[in-house]
Amino acid sequence: MRILRADLAKRRLGGNILSGGHCDIVDIMFQRIDHVAVHVRDLDRSVAFYETHFGFQKYFQHAGTGGMQIAYLRLGDTVLELTHRSDGSMAGFHFCLETDDFEKAVAQLQQRGVEMIKAPHDTAAREPREKGWRRVVFRGPDGEQIELRG
Repeated sequence: MRILRADLAKRRLGGNILSGGHCDIVDIMFQRIDHVAVHVRDLDRSVAFYETHFGFQKYFQHAGTGGMQIAYLRLGDTVLELTHRSDGSMAGFHFCLETDDFEKAVAQLQQRGVEMIKAPHDTAAREPREKGWRRVVFRGPDGEQIELRG
């Protein structure tokens, strides 16, 4: 997929990107936001809350590293990841992008100097199409975590 990226300075000054504004064509390999993660104090209570009040349905749950339990809830094609640590710590809020070319995306972000905070590794398939997928985590400019899956 290719998109146009307008020069932000020109846009901020009210410039019209269609009439001579600077545009870059950028190769983008991201498909969609895969999921948004929220840390919770009581996983079962939170799953029930989102199912009862908002219509989400839990479709996958597994144990992560360090005593973390992870539940994935679906609402249409939107995924909410609920995480819980047995020690009560709550850190690592993130969003995740699905990519159509995992290795290329990782290489491009590294070449651009985006800080990697968790190296590429295998990840559990929540549904059949995800079999063989990998994940990696980068740090955003304000410390936010940006996960890639594909």
